[in-house]
Amino acid sequence: MRRVLVTGVGLLTALGTGAEATWQALLASRSAVGRVRGFDTSSLRSHLGAEMSDFDPKEFIDRRSLRKMTRNEQLAVSGASLAVRDAGLADGLDGERTALFTGSSKEVSDLAKLVDAVVAAGDESGRFSVTKVGESVSGFHPLFYVEGLQGASLFYISAAFGLKGANTYFAGTSEAGMNAIGRGFRAVRRGEADVAIAGGFDDPVWWWGMSSLDSVGVLTGRDDLGEEAFRPYDRDATGAVLGEGAAFLLLEEYEAARRRGATVYAEVTGYGMAADAHRLLTPHPEGRGLATAIRNALRDARLNPEDISYVASHGTASPLGDLSEARALRAVFAADPPMASSVKPATGHLVGGAGALNAAVAALAVRHQAVPPTLNLESQRPGCEFDWVPGKARELPVLGAVAVARGFEGQNAALVLRPV
Repeated sequence: MRRVLVTGVGLLTALGTGAEATWQALLASRSAVGRVRGFDTSSLRSHLGAEMSDFDPKEFIDRRSLRKMTRNEQLAVSGASLAVRDAGLADGLDGERTALFTGSSKEVSDLAKLVDAVVAAGDESGRFSVTKVGESVSGFHPLFYVEGLQGASLFYISAAFGLKGANTYFAGTSEAGMNAIGRGFRAVRRGEADVAIAGGFDDPVWWWGMSSLDSVGVLTGRDDLGEEAFRPYDRDATGAVLGEGAAFLLLEEYEAARRRGATVYAEVTGYGMAADAHRLLTPHPEGRGLATAIRNALRDARLNPEDISYVASHGTASPLGDLSEARALRAVFAADPPMASSVKPATGHLVGGAGALNAAVAALAVRHQAVPPTLNLESQRPGCEFDWVPGKARELPVLGAVAVARGFEGQNAALVLRPV
């Protein structure tokens, strides 16, 4: 099997554009969490988010394409473009040998366009009338269906770079972007491709995304705490804060990367998946699926738990989730526990992009031999005992790293990286 290197990292977060901007902000313990300004949140319990207020997609996408894209696809193309540029391959990709794998939680197009049409289709009593819709469909935006296609990111990124290789879109939450990267790793390792562009992205900070997750109790209601409201593993953890962004890795076959003198962040050596098989929206109390996914990834990498120095953890400030994650990590790393940290209090929870962001953080930690902190952790919740790197970043040898992701439906994924 061939070796696989990370030679490009593309990050878009509320902390900044580009891997360097986000990484430096993480090491400086900055947070992008604040009051949502993009829409009126007064009907919601949670009013906080991490918004990319300065994001300009025109830097990456031509105007004609922009007219057909949702913000979700804009983030995808921009994140992938940053990874390709960072790898120095903007003009050097072999489309026939480049794979593309993306992941997100996209469900629908811009619902405002649908709402206008539904209102126009009301009968005399104000109720939605299928008959009236059948009489005239002119009220529906002609591109609503096209814009709503879940896997549209595959088309736009492929078109931008002329990609003709293997490709798949992964629908889900945190595990979606992680699985996209895992699939990219396997494609290069097996010889299916020489390069893979892989990652996750999401735009949950709008009324549909926030109202959906607010209604199931995922989000914190502690708006009074501002940027300190997102508190993973803390005694006062009450839920997550959403953030928007994208995280892509450019994965490249070892010999090809070495021949062209590519900058190398890390080597990907293992990938694993597992399911809790427990309850919807409720993680297994012992983190059964997460522990299995990490063990599967370590076995794939032919490494032992003692070889891992750092875990880019999930950490969503869900009391049940945090507790089960801590139990899973203690079960896997019982003999020699590594450090672990969650960057979500700084970037917000990127949902479909969260696992890919963790993979990027792990690659950056290996490259720079430093680990970012878990912000807002002041008093560990009983049962969550672990070294979560509270408050401040640390410089130290990172000889092996594991990035993890957990989905709302009980899916778990893990990726193993190490220095070259």
